[in-house]
Amino acid sequence: MKRLSALGRSLVAVLLSFGFVLSVPGSASGVVYAQIEGTGSTWSSLIVDQWIADVSANGMKVVYTGGGSSKGRKDFSLKSTDFAISEIPYQGTDEQGNADTSAGREYAYLPIVAGGTAFTYQLKIGNKRVDNLRLSGDTLTKIFTNKITSWDDPAIAKDNNGRSFPKLPITPVVRSDGSGTTAQFTTWMDKAHPADWRAFFGKAGLTSYFPRKGRAVSQSGSDQVMNYIASNAGNGTIGYVEYAYPLDKDFPVVKVLNQAGYFVEPTEFNTAVALTKAKINEDKASQLYLTQILDGVYTNPDPRAYPISSYSYMVIPTGATDTRMSTAKRQTLADFMFYSLCSGQSKAGAYGYSPLPVNLVQAGFEQLAKLKVADPAVELSNRDVKSCNNPTFDGKNLRKNLLAEKAPQPAACDKAGAGPCGTKTGTGQPSTDQPAAPADEAAPAAGGEVPAADPGAAPVEAAPAVVDPVTGESTVPVASTTGETSTEAIYANPTELSADRPGDAKAFSLLAVALLIGLVVLPGVYAGSLRRRSVSRGAK
Repeated sequence: MKRLSALGRSLVAVLLSFGFVLSVPGSASGVVYAQIEGTGSTWSSLIVDQWIADVSANGMKVVYTGGGSSKGRKDFSLKSTDFAISEIPYQGTDEQGNADTSAGREYAYLPIVAGGTAFTYQLKIGNKRVDNLRLSGDTLTKIFTNKITSWDDPAIAKDNNGRSFPKLPITPVVRSDGSGTTAQFTTWMDKAHPADWRAFFGKAGLTSYFPRKGRAVSQSGSDQVMNYIASNAGNGTIGYVEYAYPLDKDFPVVKVLNQAGYFVEPTEFNTAVALTKAKINEDKASQLYLTQILDGVYTNPDPRAYPISSYSYMVIPTGATDTRMSTAKRQTLADFMFYSLCSGQSKAGAYGYSPLPVNLVQAGFEQLAKLKVADPAVELSNRDVKSCNNPTFDGKNLRKNLLAEKAPQPAACDKAGAGPCGTKTGTGQPSTDQPAAPADEAAPAAGGEVPAADPGAAPVEAAPAVVDPVTGESTVPVASTTGETSTEAIYANPTELSADRPGDAKAFSLLAVALLIGLVVLPGVYAGSLRRRSVSRGAK
């Protein structure tokens, strides 16, 4: 995993030693924090862990222990945690007949990150690992429902344009715990390949507990699924995890056939394109507000779309009389999630996820405002979506998803009947024939699903970006828009966005002073300590 560099840790230590605490974007000085705890999704835990590390220097203590989405929702209902993370909402009654509700605890959902459920595998020909496997959705479903059980099956060869694979038993690796990843995967199979899935499962619908049959092996958590597949005994295995796990492990993933006839992997670009067809529940009076409906994602006709893309959600407590919550806990949760929804989204792509579009970030801010409704002492001033450094944001048009527009077209060798491409998967980089485009140019769209720049129009000059050295936020000016709304998505109303943060200059000044003191004082302190040790040794 990517960690803070030694230099970064040293600088933080220097600042703290002089009594400086870096401010959280938008947070007020003098706020009091208390430790908060959560459980739930392992699908999104890698990016959540990074956000926790990022805010720890600001005095926030966040403990997140995963355990699976089902556990997260259950723990939250028992009031043993302060938040939960889950890929699916409370189901009322789960597939085993057990209650899956909040047990009366008031709550709200907010999306935290997007990503793609990837199929990572280990398959060797001789002693060489296969790094560019392609599979259709039909073939994948048959593998996980035990209808295809050997790697030399003709359907696998067909997906790979006639390429043959060894006669080796396939070992599916599934989750043993109640998993949002399993729920997302089985929802897709139930919608896209119902005949095979329902015959295997015994009924229609999703499940959080994958039925282990045949040669399947079950493991608890995404990390253990990944570790089992990557082990020395993993040859012949295939499992499902969020794309972040094979990316972190430098392991290959399956390129999945999409509706347009191209095999693609779940890079941040392909996921962003796919989710332009996600429907979001817009009923603010509903407990399911902001939850996802992914049918359009599965059938997105854009050649760049990865079909098994989705969002992960946090469950936050909103009751004024919630006995587990205090002002300090609510403040910690608000500031932690403000960072995660704002500056934290800039790290999503590098970790194998995809950042949220502006409409969902703004909606997330609105959900966090319910913490202040529950407790007016919570400080939520100066929360400005315009300042968020997010790759999906277009500073001149908040209704655009810039990352989806810039997503490159798949390579010709990724088309069904061609290739396969010889490039390695699981690197985070899209497979494309296009040269790298300048940052202010969008890749041409195909299928009309994501609008591209008009080639006949004059080039638009991007506003210069100024990066806040304290918060890492971009302060690109945002032009006003018409304020029109869409019938298929929630869009932020620019007229409701707050003003620029008044404390930025002060924070920058404090940081500059601290660094200057460190640069001037530390060398002398260090030299003095060396002289003292030298004198001490000489006196012995």
